[in-house]
Amino acid sequence: MSGSRDFLLKAHSYLIILGGIYVGLVGLLSTPYLQRHTLYLNALRFPLFANFQAPEQYGLAPNRTVNLKLHTSDNETLGAWFILSDEYYHSLPSIPKEPQNHIETALRHHPTVLFFHGNAATRAFHVRIQYYKAFTSRLGANVLAIDYRGFADSTGQPSEAGLIEDGLTAFTWLTRTGARAEDILIIGHSLGTGVASQLVAHLDAQAISCRGVVFLSPFSSIREVLNTYHIFGFLPLIKPISMIPWAKIDLISWALVHRFDTLKAVPDIKSPVLIAHAEDDWDIPHTHSDVLFEAFLDPLLPSIPMSGNPLSLTAEEWNDLVQRQSTRSQKRKEYVKVSAIPKFGTVSEIRTNRIVVLVKTLAGAHDYIGVQEGLQDVIGHKFGLLSQKVEGS
Repeated sequence: MSGSRDFLLKAHSYLIILGGIYVGLVGLLSTPYLQRHTLYLNALRFPLFANFQAPEQYGLAPNRTVNLKLHTSDNETLGAWFILSDEYYHSLPSIPKEPQNHIETALRHHPTVLFFHGNAATRAFHVRIQYYKAFTSRLGANVLAIDYRGFADSTGQPSEAGLIEDGLTAFTWLTRTGARAEDILIIGHSLGTGVASQLVAHLDAQAISCRGVVFLSPFSSIREVLNTYHIFGFLPLIKPISMIPWAKIDLISWALVHRFDTLKAVPDIKSPVLIAHAEDDWDIPHTHSDVLFEAFLDPLLPSIPMSGNPLSLTAEEWNDLVQRQSTRSQKRKEYVKVSAIPKFGTVSEIRTNRIVVLVKTLAGAHDYIGVQEGLQDVIGHKFGLLSQKVEGS
């Protein structure tokens, strides 16, 4: 008996210690400094000691990429790459000696992807290089890829407002250099979807219409990422503390500095939208994309007024609720067209006067969703980018 009691006492002690460590770590994450570094991971500058002046070292064709410095309105300097589309680059008689002299012409004659990457690493990271190659070849577009403030060779420290300003700076540079807004497709991946959503909402409010926006592996908000994130894919980060009623509602909201609330921005986004998520994404569950898609769909469906306590409904009110739910479900089927692509995934599209598409892939995980040719083809078809020159070229 004493042996069993000793074992239980030790187990209890270990649980208390682990619980204390957990609470301590979560507490540390509530401090703005650590929260910033944990969210952005901008200190992880992979590849290490990158030579941004030589993109050729990372697999891009000779003199196809121009290393740029963009200047924001709040006096930060952003490192960026402008990559000529394959079609334009191959139309040249030889390797250009001064590729910067071709930027304006390339912008005027070919669509452009403005790419916002996720957290950590730099624009020279090998996975991102694969994205650029896909966009410039399979989609026939130029690419402008920026490193946010505090990342890579960019100055400053990252913040939500700062990253949105960085995105606006990049978009403005494109339009001032020769691109038309309607020829710019904004693509964000992971953290970059938070930047893209806020930028597009801002542009739409100014009646500036880009070609559209693509969300790759998006989240509905940073708060919901915390609620659903699992370390190593199975250890919940916030779930234990969320069991404390006041902690979930007050503590997390109070401590969160960087919110990137894409769901809140949905009503302000009027541009064409494509959302893509892999079902095997362990970092951000694909249910985040479902939530965003439903938010775009919701205004088209009949509303269902909900009682504070369903148990208080009368029989007549209950029957009315059931009827409304049935009508809403039927309307959803009428508005949403779902197509299955064997061995790839599904494509759901809202039948409306603009493009709103959800692509759910079977594979791709978190980082490789955008390098799948099947998804690139869907993007190309929906936004008219399949190696087509822009109108009037």
